[in-house]
Amino acid sequence: MKKIFTLIALLLTATIFSACGNDKPAQVGKVKVVATIFPVYDWTREIVGTDKNFDLTLLTDKGVDLHSFQPSVEDIRKISECDVFIYVGGESDEWVDDALKNAANKNMVVVNLIDVLGDNVKHEEHIEGMEVEHAHKHDKHDDDEHDHDHDGELEDDEHIWLSLKNAQILCDAITDALAKAAPAQTDTLKKNSAAYKDKLAALEKNYRDALNAAQGKTLLFGDRFPFRYLVDDYGLKYFAAFSGCSAESEASFQTITFLAGKVDELKLPCVMTIEGTNHKIAETIIANTAAKNQKILVLNSIQGKVDGETYLSIMAKNLDVLREALK
Repeated sequence: MKKIFTLIALLLTATIFSACGNDKPAQVGKVKVVATIFPVYDWTREIVGTDKNFDLTLLTDKGVDLHSFQPSVEDIRKISECDVFIYVGGESDEWVDDALKNAANKNMVVVNLIDVLGDNVKHEEHIEGMEVEHAHKHDKHDDDEHDHDHDGELEDDEHIWLSLKNAQILCDAITDALAKAAPAQTDTLKKNSAAYKDKLAALEKNYRDALNAAQGKTLLFGDRFPFRYLVDDYGLKYFAAFSGCSAESEASFQTITFLAGKVDELKLPCVMTIEGTNHKIAETIIANTAAKNQKILVLNSIQGKVDGETYLSIMAKNLDVLREALK
């Protein structure tokens, strides 16, 4: 990781010297807004609406998720010169401090969404039956002191966007940041934000009504589990092979056996996975149950952009999946 940070520092230095030699780059034309992940970008797009005074950029536009993203030279330039920068703020974003330290735009408005949530931020948890993550490195060039053994650590759970309640709080912070960068657009931004928050609140009510009425109250994932904010919002229980930010991909015999036993014990109709996985662990769990006939259902953790979809449309589809999983 040290080499990544060194590279970022060098890139920022080059960017600054190319910025016309001024401490403050000229702010002409549109307000440049950079968001690191798709849900945040989509919220911002809704708040901006049709206002042509804003230029929005999504860094992870190519489907790379938050955990594996590493900024390119062009990404660093965009961040350095933008007027508003919005990011999650967890361990996966630890590169951001170096990226902002020497930014060309000293008047940039920065929004760390985990900081915004404050006491509402949850820690990752290791529950019964979950595979214990081994020490791993985020990058093959990491030094020993940057090894991360997550067993026993209290890391922030970064998947804050998977709570519709959180989304409403975070949209307020984004609206304030945009208004600070573009005061003349404040009324429009607040109007758009209020309308979008009404949609978020309506979908959150649909979740509350449906999940409160659901016969089942437990989800079981043969995969990572990035949905703690969502299940906590509605009092659901869960079992999973790995925690939400785990880098592990192979489950032990003990984990498979435990999860298969829970499927049998609770008479669960399905085993869940997240998007983009090969479902091997879920298939193995099902193969070790008594009935061996459970469905595999996919819940989208919205860690990458999906063409033709919005945050609201994906969350609405997730509710349909949850209805089936908990019936």
